[in-house]
Amino acid sequence: MTEPISVEIVRTPNREQVATVVSDLLRESVPSRLSAGDPTLWGPDAESEAAIRLSWTTLHETSRPLVARIAALRAELLDAGVDRVVLAGMGGSSLAPEVITGTAGVPLVVLDTTDPGQVADALAGDLDRTVLVVSSKSGGTVETDSHRRIFEKAFADAGIDARSRIVVVTDPGSPLAAQAEEAGYRAVFPADPNVGGRYSALTAFGLVPSGLAGADIGRLLDEAAAVAPLVAADSPDNPAVVLAAQFVVAHAHGAEKIVFADTGSGIKGFGDWVEQLIAESTGKHGTGLLPVVVEGPGAPGFVDARSDATTVAIGPATGSSSIAVEGPLGAQFLVWEYATALAGRGLGINPFDQPDVEAAKKAARSLLDAPASTPAAPAFVDGPIEAYPSEGWLPGDVKTVAEALKALVAAAPDHGYLSVQAYLDRIDDASFALVRPELARRAHLQTTFGWGPRFLHSTGQYHKGGHRNGVFLQLTGASESTVDVPDRPYDLGTLQLAQALGDGQVLAGHGRPVLRLHLTDRVAGLAQLVEAIQEDGS
Repeated sequence: MTEPISVEIVRTPNREQVATVVSDLLRESVPSRLSAGDPTLWGPDAESEAAIRLSWTTLHETSRPLVARIAALRAELLDAGVDRVVLAGMGGSSLAPEVITGTAGVPLVVLDTTDPGQVADALAGDLDRTVLVVSSKSGGTVETDSHRRIFEKAFADAGIDARSRIVVVTDPGSPLAAQAEEAGYRAVFPADPNVGGRYSALTAFGLVPSGLAGADIGRLLDEAAAVAPLVAADSPDNPAVVLAAQFVVAHAHGAEKIVFADTGSGIKGFGDWVEQLIAESTGKHGTGLLPVVVEGPGAPGFVDARSDATTVAIGPATGSSSIAVEGPLGAQFLVWEYATALAGRGLGINPFDQPDVEAAKKAARSLLDAPASTPAAPAFVDGPIEAYPSEGWLPGDVKTVAEALKALVAAAPDHGYLSVQAYLDRIDDASFALVRPELARRAHLQTTFGWGPRFLHSTGQYHKGGHRNGVFLQLTGASESTVDVPDRPYDLGTLQLAQALGDGQVLAGHGRPVLRLHLTDRVAGLAQLVEAIQEDGS
């Protein structure tokens, strides 16, 4: 028997309107039609996309054959002394495996970064014991392609046959699948092509790296299978319907942000996974739901949430939460996927496209192809921090980081938010995440934190396509390491900076204020940044 899942509504403003939305969804049999793969649920403009994106509703059944194949490959690798799994993947290819393995307590090295220090640390691990899982629907993702090239060379330099140490997860017939076949890589796992990345937790993208690392993926599918009849039911007890109705009505009343805190769920990092699911699915055409993942139930943004936010506990309800969702991980995956798709219908958007994600990629590629001959000069230098604001919003007399932060916060409109985007090493520089609660506490804005470039495959869609009320703090830093990308005219440090600059250009082009703080010394820069945040009025 698997554990049940429950959705507890702690507070229900606008109760009658919520009941009306629930009634409408049930009267039109939306849950059961979604379960049956009906692509017409989101209107004619979304129908062609939805028609090739709904196979996630049956993955608890269709992914079963993967379990035995993954177990067999894991046994082969262990017999050969290979027990260290490194995953190269971005967005949906990395977020679900990280949650699955973290919750299971099994090790997985996740590479969803272009920070040269973080990649160098992964390379410094025992390559004799390492298998690289390359996960990408097409293989064209620049970060993942760079990781594959770097590790392939590292294996060869160490005298290891790279072909025996690379496993590929990709869509059938993709360029990466052809490349893997030509190269003779150890294994190729075809994923279901009719599932988008953020809905792919129970496809090969989620299961292969997790299973190779030692997670019980069969149990995960059991947990999803147990809740599948419930989320497909045209019933007021359907937890996905309850969640979707709450979010749609709250959004209609100005609560466009969903603040997540883990209150003892036992699930590690679930907020990062659900953040991508909701932000990328709903943040478009000037609307959407912005997830704000906080450090715990007592964190700023959760305990002091205003009327523009709904607070969700992942785990037991707290006095601060509006909604609490409890249940095992496999069930949580399916409930939130259904709820997000249903909320998309209520918001009048297509929950399966991501029209603004490509813009930042194009801008970064342009900067790599035609780098500036003369680097831009900072607006000012404050100790180990150089400041680069986007044009037009920062007063010319600002000369300190504290003053610039104060001006950035002041540039946010009513019900706006602050997004902190750290293009740094999320392992060695993990303490930079502490700036989120410090800024939120003083700015009195809902404040998100994302590691670059991985957030570009997650909340990056919302920042450009959602409500136009964000202000953006980019953090970049000098690196002591350099890692060349084989057969490419750039190294990882160059790529990382191009990604930050490219996204900043796109955000500024949408009229968003952007402040990039470049740390010429990461340790001293963090200390100075925290001091600036803590200054009165910052």
